[in-house]
Amino acid sequence: MRPLTEEETKTLFEKLSKYIGEESIKRLIDRSDGVYCFRLHKVRVYYVSEEIMKRAANLARSELICLGTCFGKFTKTGKFRLHITALDYLAPYAPFKIWLKSSSEQGFLYGKNVVKSGLGRITENTEKYQGVVVYNMSDLPLGFGVAARSTAECRHADPMTVVCFHQADIGEYIRSEDTIRFSADLILKTSTLSIDLII
Repeated sequence: MRPLTEEETKTLFEKLSKYIGEESIKRLIDRSDGVYCFRLHKVRVYYVSEEIMKRAANLARSELICLGTCFGKFTKTGKFRLHITALDYLAPYAPFKIWLKSSSEQGFLYGKNVVKSGLGRITENTEKYQGVVVYNMSDLPLGFGVAARSTAECRHADPMTVVCFHQADIGEYIRSEDTIRFSADLILKTSTLSIDLII
């Protein structure tokens, strides 16, 4: 577990700003309930309170499985990929949103892109290739993606035109349950089992 380098921080913040904007990144770090930070552990980036991070500093790296909430990981090429576990922190701050009709929810939850016929609503002034949070019509966040068309282009698009590229969805909790890192304050590894410690 270590702090992110300047280059890693820049890459992470560029990715986050596509979804929530630069002002909201500041709100993620300086919260009313304490100061939070991002830490790197085995190519994964974790969002954790400073208090828990300081307590975890006393533990051996080999004994630590995860710390805080996994926001994503760095690829071998140095790019950052957001994980679905970051959705709870992206959704409240997202200025650009897409709502799905109930008929296309299941397709999105299986990893498919959103087509115009499944689009319920879209935030005004959404630009092409803008990061968006995807909701159902009951305002439940389902995942996030990238707008394939701007708001103006969506109005005149054919029904089978892709309007949002799928990035992550809550169905990944089931599809990738062996590899996904759930949110926990601190997870330690012993010789034969995992122990969850909520501090």
